[in-house]
Amino acid sequence: MGLSASKFNTFTFFKLPSAWWSGVRVKHIDDNKTVVTVKHRWFNQNPFKSMFWAVQGMAAELSTGAMVINKIKESGAKISMLVANNKANFSKKATGKITFTCEDGYLIQEALDKTIATGEGQTFWMKSVGVNEAGVVVSTFNFEWTVRVKK
Repeated sequence: MGLSASKFNTFTFFKLPSAWWSGVRVKHIDDNKTVVTVKHRWFNQNPFKSMFWAVQGMAAELSTGAMVINKIKESGAKISMLVANNKANFSKKATGKITFTCEDGYLIQEALDKTIATGEGQTFWMKSVGVNEAGVVVSTFNFEWTVRVKK
């Protein structure tokens, strides 16, 4: 396994400071699942007194991208990663503590193997679902990741 949850939180402080200051924190990461939380606060709210959509997006993206980072690190290859597209749906006001979970880590290895073998970029979609403290879905994000061996 690559970086731990605490190392990802240190990573966000230095490399993704807007996420860190907004309260985005990795709570769990393994090969197939990442859990990221963020709490609605004055600092990350919109004018409607709920969490700003972009803060939800940062938490959701980290729940997918953290596993991509770990798999690239484990591969030992020099591989770039980038979000090519994303889709989001907001189904309820995000207040309180929101937990984003992605369970699509199993999709990453095949794309990495193909880019290493062919040198061609590969894409795959990963989903992250955000739920409030009552377990109600507040938002769902889908990210299309692209990976490519660096030349």
